[in-house]
Amino acid sequence: MISLQRLVGGGDIFFDLLERLTKTFVTPLEREDIDALALALYKIPKTLEKFAERFQISPPNLPKSAFQRQSELLQQAMETLELMVRELRSSPDLAKIKDQNLQLQYLEGEADKLMVARLKDLYNSPHDAISVVALKDLYDLLEKVIDRCRDAGNIIVQIVLKNS
Repeated sequence: MISLQRLVGGGDIFFDLLERLTKTFVTPLEREDIDALALALYKIPKTLEKFAERFQISPPNLPKSAFQRQSELLQQAMETLELMVRELRSSPDLAKIKDQNLQLQYLEGEADKLMVARLKDLYNSPHDAISVVALKDLYDLLEKVIDRCRDAGNIIVQIVLKNS
């Protein structure tokens, strides 16, 4: 399982990649592609950090179990994205990368469906107004993290297509 601390510390990855990129004259990948991927990866922990901050200040009566399924989808998306990034280190198999990206697309679609179901439940529930606003905000942020995983996966596919 990917730890929250590892994800939240991910902002350092972006700046580390940029520093290494400026110090390296020859790279197997185009600098613009590395920059785009670094930025896409940077946005994932930053959005998750926002979720964590807002979760900590949310009303104490929020049902914590309401985030279970979204968390499972996020975990799967993160694991798939991690595999894709690891594949870039060697000569990645285009078919394998495409399959992994399809998995990310599927997970993002499931997250979208879940978001609609959660909103439907939320709008038809007896929650007080503050809880409704807090839950909607938290649902949106988790869904956005999964979207960002998909976006990073799309960039990886583009990189592999360029270099195959």
